[in-house]
Amino acid sequence: MAPFSLMAASVSCLAKSFSIFSCTSALARCTTVLPGTNFNLVRCLTSPASVPPKRPPNAYIRYVTQQKPVVARQHPDVKIIEIVRKIAQQWRSLSPQQKQPFEEAFQREMEQFQLDLKHYQAKLTPAEIQQQALEKRQRLAKRKATRKKRELSSLGKPKRPRSPFNIFMSEHFVEARGTTVMDKMKSLLEDWKNLFSHQRQVYTQLAEDDKIRYKNEMQSWEEHMVEIGRSDLIREQSTKKATAKTVETTVDVKKKANAKAVKAKGKSTATGKMTKSSPKAKTVNVTAAKGK
Repeated sequence: MAPFSLMAASVSCLAKSFSIFSCTSALARCTTVLPGTNFNLVRCLTSPASVPPKRPPNAYIRYVTQQKPVVARQHPDVKIIEIVRKIAQQWRSLSPQQKQPFEEAFQREMEQFQLDLKHYQAKLTPAEIQQQALEKRQRLAKRKATRKKRELSSLGKPKRPRSPFNIFMSEHFVEARGTTVMDKMKSLLEDWKNLFSHQRQVYTQLAEDDKIRYKNEMQSWEEHMVEIGRSDLIREQSTKKATAKTVETTVDVKKKANAKAVKAKGKSTATGKMTKSSPKAKTVNVTAAKGK
């Protein structure tokens, strides 16, 4: 009975190995029959359905990827930023015929990307579509905030005031205990908690002075932004204060104008009365003279 069971087990193992071999050979035949479809077996078997297709790099990025190792070998001591700048200059000096292979490769992959994107979106559920829309809005908001931060920095917006602990940390960070940044932060936080009140008062006063510095610099900066026509960068609180100040100034000007008008009207009325009464006075004087 035992030899029969061993024979059956060996036959089953041979059948399984034959089925695996036939499956892989079929996939190999598929890949050889369709060479122009950019079929990626590893990507097809491993990539989950929830991952969207990746957008292909444009013609310039392809050129940079191709030329980066070449330029790096020619200039081994140059930083990567300078290498990219050299490659950008080379790209700008290329003729349209020299750029054409990179642009054609991008167009081919872009067409395939759009097809893959349509298939991917067709398989999404309403909940997944809503989640992706939310993630896209978050990415756009983050990108917009980053651009605005860079713009404000280029326009010279003053830095925000520092807290007492930030001032303490900047002064003692170099000699702080620990090898990593997190270790140094933890040790500085412990030292800060162990400070006496009079020691903390020094940093509290420095923080108050920094608040005054920030307030004065922000006031000057916002006035400059109004002068150059960038009132959209002013804080809402400052805008309300400026509006209230403008309203008060307008009211004061109107009150002064009304007071001047009333005063001028009173003077004109008095002058008119004096003019009307002057002929009568002359008549009285003439009559008195005749009586004498």
